Amino acid sequence: MRLSRTRVSILVLLLGAAAAASLSAEGADSAVSKKVNINTASATELSYLPRLGAKVAARIVEHRKEKPFTRPEELMEVKGIGEKLFVALKPYLSVSGPTTLSAKIRLSTSSSRRSSSSAKEKPASSVPVGKGR
Repeated sequence: MRLSRTRVSILVLLLGAAAAASLSAEGADSAVSKKVNINTASATELSYLPRLGAKVAARIVEHRKEKPFTRPEELMEVKGIGEKLFVALKPYLSVSGPTTLSAKIRLSTSSSRRSSSSAKEKPASSVPVGKGR
């Protein structure tokens, strides 16, 4: 049986897409499976979380000495952690089990970079037009 070039090309593209999807799913699972137990992690381990520095990590340690966390949402009680930051941290948070995160997580900031560069470059169509005098 002889396949046409078009069919072979489509088959190769589909197999390549399936392989790429499989690899990206594995990478996403391994990144999200990395957790930090906010009740037992050291300040250094807490600072591995995205957008979290040493000062806020130290505040988390101090807060849990007074009252251990029963839910990840209670992390918003710590000064410096608002709703927006919590949403970024949530996939990596745990209140039980071991801490499995061993390196700093960096979140992609391509959308913010893209918007700041577009603010500098204004297309000619966005220049305000006078009263027509």
